[in-house]
Amino acid sequence: MGFGHKFNERDASLVKEREKLRKAIKEDLIQDEYVLAFFYGGSLAKGNYDDYSDLDLRIVVKEEVFEAYRKNKKERAKCWGDVLYYEDFPWAVHTVAHFKCFIKVDVFYYKPQDLKASLHLKEVEIEYDPFHIVKNIHKQSNELHYMVTLDEFEIWRSKFFAHMHEVYRRVKRGEIYYALHSLDHMRWSIAAGWNMERDILPNPPGDWSKYEGKRSTFADWQISLLKEWGSSRSPEDILIVMKGIVPEFKRVHSSICRKLELEEQTDWVDEVVGLVL
Repeated sequence: MGFGHKFNERDASLVKEREKLRKAIKEDLIQDEYVLAFFYGGSLAKGNYDDYSDLDLRIVVKEEVFEAYRKNKKERAKCWGDVLYYEDFPWAVHTVAHFKCFIKVDVFYYKPQDLKASLHLKEVEIEYDPFHIVKNIHKQSNELHYMVTLDEFEIWRSKFFAHMHEVYRRVKRGEIYYALHSLDHMRWSIAAGWNMERDILPNPPGDWSKYEGKRSTFADWQISLLKEWGSSRSPEDILIVMKGIVPEFKRVHSSICRKLELEEQTDWVDEVVGLVL
């Protein structure tokens, strides 16, 4: 019996349950005169979903009801199925409803003027859009192309350096969970850098979605590196892994410097790294 064996029967029905939720959502929202459009983003829109994918639902409502709908976001989700619990901040424009069937729906509310062309809206699955609000934004979004900017690069490398130094400090303090947390961010920084090299928008900081597993777009050698960079709680292991990540950081750093036509400053990079290695 492997991990999750007891849930095999439930997991086999997740796709069916997700479709039931989609149907309930559509039947509810399409009848609402204040709902101008709704669509899906995320893996469903990109076509790389699997049995465990959630529903990234985006709802556009008339401006005059937006605040009321935002405040009622948790109650609205109850119309679609049996909610078990929520991830929610009362002041936010979104909520995440976790249903008893083990499907979650991430719901964002928008006013029409809030929708702007974005790299995140290049891939959407439109369910209802009679006024072509989403269609027009989607068309504009598809004209956008990602390339790492100087500001993004500066943030990327400075955060790598900061987490690297933090690993050392936390190991010395005996704060091993903190050290492992920063080590994970070093590892994630490399994965984000691989996307930047390929002109692919990286995930938000710390988000490992589609960087590992069957949906990963990384090459075998990259996946192998990520696996090599695992660590126990041993301070020695942590520092060995930290040291092992640095050569790939330097390669990615050099690659992005060339892309941005920046001086690589290898001596300066070695000085920063040399404070802890």
